[in-house]
Amino acid sequence: MSLAQQYQLAGKYLKYYFTSGNRHDVHSPFVYALIEEVLLDKKQHPAFTAIEQLRKQLLQSEETLQVTDLGAGSLISSGNERRVRDITRYAAKQPKFGQLFYRLIQYLQPRRILELGTSMGLSTAYMALAAPQAQVYTIEGCPNIAARAARNFNALQIRNITQVTGNFDTVLPDVLKQMQLPDWVYIDGNHRKEPTLAYFEQCLQFVDEYSVLVFDDIHWTPDMEAAWNTIQAHPQVTMTIDLFFIGLVFFRKDFKIKQHFVLKY
Repeated sequence: MSLAQQYQLAGKYLKYYFTSGNRHDVHSPFVYALIEEVLLDKKQHPAFTAIEQLRKQLLQSEETLQVTDLGAGSLISSGNERRVRDITRYAAKQPKFGQLFYRLIQYLQPRRILELGTSMGLSTAYMALAAPQAQVYTIEGCPNIAARAARNFNALQIRNITQVTGNFDTVLPDVLKQMQLPDWVYIDGNHRKEPTLAYFEQCLQFVDEYSVLVFDDIHWTPDMEAAWNTIQAHPQVTMTIDLFFIGLVFFRKDFKIKQHFVLKY
């Protein structure tokens, strides 16, 4: 991302910050409850401490990895050798969003969780520890990053994660067939419009009305915003929630009118 693009993103965020709504601006009981019980919940859990201690260790690591980048590129390097601490700093989701995923998963109770884009596995860990009885599948394109994430899962003693290594385009169809009915899908990998929409369409073949799709960096580029707008307009989508850095997609049939919310988080 160029300096000009970073300034553009910062400008978008300022607009979001000053125009986004809160619980007093919504008329949906479902969204009001989600704000009250999830977005405004500041309670800490033991899992948070363990994951953030691991993040601290990774941010101090001198280890380097040979990286195969199958997505839209890196913010940190144009080469294929990257430091673990840089991957953690720039590619891992901030603690507030990992903890949001934890709370959302505890609130919504998905049993089959899919993640596209493991990276160091910090978001994966938050999701897996939120639902120890759930099946968590996570796909990573780079074998060396996947192997490093596996070490992190072992360090946290997480046992309900199945790792799949490979290009999303190649492995996603088989993973979806294996899962059959993903309740929660977090798409954080190829930050370009056409691949994002392709993954969305593939997932649509397997979700039901209680599934939730989560898209990362929906305002990262005009390309991603275009993808987000297309997703919002899809006839199967009944509600979306825009939290700027992520977008939540719902399919519940009890939402009689399609609604889109932009909420402060």
